[in-house]
Amino acid sequence: MSDMSDMNGAVANPPPVARWTAVIGRATRSAVPPLLFGLRVWAAVSLALYLAFWLELDSAYWAGTSAALVSQPHLGASMRKGWFRMIGTVVGAVVIVLMTAAFPQDRLGFLLSLALWGAACAFVATQLRNFAAYAAALAGYTAAIIASDELGATGGTNGQAFMLAVTRVSEIWLGIACAGIVLAGTDFGAAPRRLAALLAGLSAELASRFSVTVGHRGPGFSQTQLLRRELTKRVIALDPVIDEALGESSRLRYHSPGLQAAVHGLLAALGAWRTVAVRLARLSEPAAQQQGLAVLECLPPDLRAARPPGDPSPLIADPLALRRLYGGAIRKLLGLPAASPSLRLLADQTARVVAGLCHALDGLALLVDDPARGGSRRFAFHVADWLPAAVAAVRAFIAIAAMALFWVVSEWPNGAFAITWTAITVILFGPRIDEAYRLAFAFIVGNTLAAICAAVILFAILPQVTTYAGFSLVLALYLIPLGALMARPWQPATFTPMIANIVPLLAPANQMTYDTLQFYNTALALLAGSVVGALSFRLLPPPSAAWRIRRLLAFSLRDLRRLATNPLLKSREDWEGRMYTRLKAVPDAAQPLERAQLVAALSVGIAMIRLRRVAPLLGVAPELESALAAFAQGNSSAAGVGLMQLDRRLAALPAGQQGAIVLHARGRLLLVRDALSQHHGYFDTGASP
Repeated sequence: MSDMSDMNGAVANPPPVARWTAVIGRATRSAVPPLLFGLRVWAAVSLALYLAFWLELDSAYWAGTSAALVSQPHLGASMRKGWFRMIGTVVGAVVIVLMTAAFPQDRLGFLLSLALWGAACAFVATQLRNFAAYAAALAGYTAAIIASDELGATGGTNGQAFMLAVTRVSEIWLGIACAGIVLAGTDFGAAPRRLAALLAGLSAELASRFSVTVGHRGPGFSQTQLLRRELTKRVIALDPVIDEALGESSRLRYHSPGLQAAVHGLLAALGAWRTVAVRLARLSEPAAQQQGLAVLECLPPDLRAARPPGDPSPLIADPLALRRLYGGAIRKLLGLPAASPSLRLLADQTARVVAGLCHALDGLALLVDDPARGGSRRFAFHVADWLPAAVAAVRAFIAIAAMALFWVVSEWPNGAFAITWTAITVILFGPRIDEAYRLAFAFIVGNTLAAICAAVILFAILPQVTTYAGFSLVLALYLIPLGALMARPWQPATFTPMIANIVPLLAPANQMTYDTLQFYNTALALLAGSVVGALSFRLLPPPSAAWRIRRLLAFSLRDLRRLATNPLLKSREDWEGRMYTRLKAVPDAAQPLERAQLVAALSVGIAMIRLRRVAPLLGVAPELESALAAFAQGNSSAAGVGLMQLDRRLAALPAGQQGAIVLHARGRLLLVRDALSQHHGYFDTGASP
């Protein structure tokens, strides 16, 4: 016994050397990946600058800057960002050439058109997501970059727009290619595996949490509401990971709708879970247990088990086998003999949960199992709210025009460069809405630190260096540690401009010049443009989170009322796509009740569409239209009474071949009545945003 105590004590209290060894080992393991990324950034920038010098390009630093900007800690993000940067650069270059041709001798018209183009790009960037938004933003400030070279210090176009556009595009593409070569050659990528793990984990957790709710053996409704909110945020966060996976695999790009279907399937499952939880909460304890048990009996064993948060390994191991198993469960649920509309509703919504999980399994099969599997469905583009994009466009126009006016009035030699950085700041951070000012402020801090470091390097270190190898070593001492810091989650918005903007501040060339006045003018222009861009977010702030969620709720209610009065307005797929877009646009600051109201509107709309399809077959179309008309007028009490009368009418129909259809319809009527009862305050409000 004494020996055992000694052994336990040794395990519980290892010697100091062992503790320090473990601490150092953990620190080393956590530091290696960021340091490797810093090495990749340095190698990409050095290679891009070397080739630009060898090709004797006019402004070699744009190649190095592009290589630094494209480099991301994950290979898929780098490849995807590089591809969209190529697209945005070409679009911006073409537009500035056309703009120059349209206003060859009109400085005012040229500057106004530049501000309008920046506004248009800010508008589009705010509507798009991920790297597509980055391409739109880049198209805006690429035009400003080329314009700053073309305008020079005098403010008049010099007629060299086409050659400048070709040169800048060549330099930027060279930097992108160098970054791609370095990153692809040193990083094999893991985005598809990471996406598969996230998708499987979310699916397993959703399934296990849902089984706890149906089994009526878990937390109450308020706790499950918080769980669903957290899961919804994690499902929406899959979008950038999907983008990274598409950057690493051309096969996945071809089947990308299958991955989007997986995300939408999980959102649909979360919405159906909420409907089930609401119905069970409204039942008595014995009835909830009885009906929940009847539904559980139709589920496969792995979905019945209450093992939160769920084990994702079976899903990754054989998603197609589970897909077939879940398909059988859906058929059992839809064919479940139900003696009441409540049980029918529970079975139908549980089938919807399982169907959503099947979409997720299809996405998993695409990632880890079956390369040929993947939906060909195309998703329509929906806009959640035009207002944030319109505000971003107006802000971009005012900021760029104000800086252009200051340049014309002050005759500042570096004013055109300041216009460029104003455009970069206001267009790049505009789509981030709630985080725009914070990111713009971090951008200023990063640019300030980059300018200080550049001054030290340019005037104290580089005059002592005579070879490119020495110059590259100086860059290594700066880029490697900052690249490691950029790869960490702490303040990447500050370290990114420190890496990206050091090269244009140094402005390396084959024949280096050390003009102090030129450097400080350039640094001042960079900081002035960044400050003006950041101030624009204070002077014309984006719509508040509370206002945006109110607008999303109002738009959803307005569309739902139109759907109630116009049966041909929307298909189920169109309605779901529109509502999923709004769910993704919900600010993080939204209250659980507001999210629940959006999900309730989604479920009610789907139920309306399906009820309209079967009402003529059952001979109850006039009664349904009367109840929906009351709903469209904002009278949920009258609508509830009408739906209850319609339910009695359906219950009185003689049993026959359409008995199953009748019971499904009564379940959907119960869904709408539950939603109207729970959220009558929302459904009775006005629909004007």
